[in-house]
Amino acid sequence: MPPPDRAAPVSVLDAAGLYHALAESDGLGGFLQELSERAGRAVRPGACSVTLGRADRLHTVASSDRLVSGLDEVQYAADTGPCLAAARERVEQHAPDLASEPRWAPFPAAARERGVRSLLAVPLTLNHGAYGALNFYARGPGAFHGHRGTARELAAQASGAVAVALRMEHDREAGLDLRAAMLSRSVIDQAIGILMATHRCDAHQALELLRRRSQDENVKLRALCVQLVTAVGGAPPDAGRFTERARD
Repeated sequence: MPPPDRAAPVSVLDAAGLYHALAESDGLGGFLQELSERAGRAVRPGACSVTLGRADRLHTVASSDRLVSGLDEVQYAADTGPCLAAARERVEQHAPDLASEPRWAPFPAAARERGVRSLLAVPLTLNHGAYGALNFYARGPGAFHGHRGTARELAAQASGAVAVALRMEHDREAGLDLRAAMLSRSVIDQAIGILMATHRCDAHQALELLRRRSQDENVKLRALCVQLVTAVGGAPPDAGRFTERARD
């Protein structure tokens, strides 16, 4: 259990503002970048990075300062560090003075070389196999005394928004995959129709002709159908036109 700490009022990153940022952002990357910048301003005097992971892979998805993203990379390369521990173990990690920190070598020395003396990493509560942390860095020792409550509140607020953002990104990618599959089916159907008219055969025979030519020419079936539709129609297939035809 993390030690008790007073929670300063959270004014920079309130829940309503966070979800508004999610709605207005240009995709997952834009939202996470804004999250890191808002969190870095809220927990002073720190800079913030956002670590996310699935399975055993962790990476920094956003940071308010290049310095801190570089220090995250030091931890990933060594496979040890407070950011990794917070994300993987779901336990808050606090290093009040990296000059006397015995854990996580070689990270403390690398941080001191870059002028960073204290760090706070707070886990994010996510779902669907994802996990992560908000990581706060500061140049002075003991910088987060009196600010840890704020950091926890921010992580609690951010967790819900990040989970929603990840779900939206997953749904968007699934939609793109489905659209690509539907387009492939449309192109193949168009090519089958062309061969049925040209060779006066049924759909099964037309498909067999396409498969045989695909194998003989070592060309993917969809690519072959695109070539055929383009040659006959005089223009590359268009997803919108196929959609309208399907409705008709």
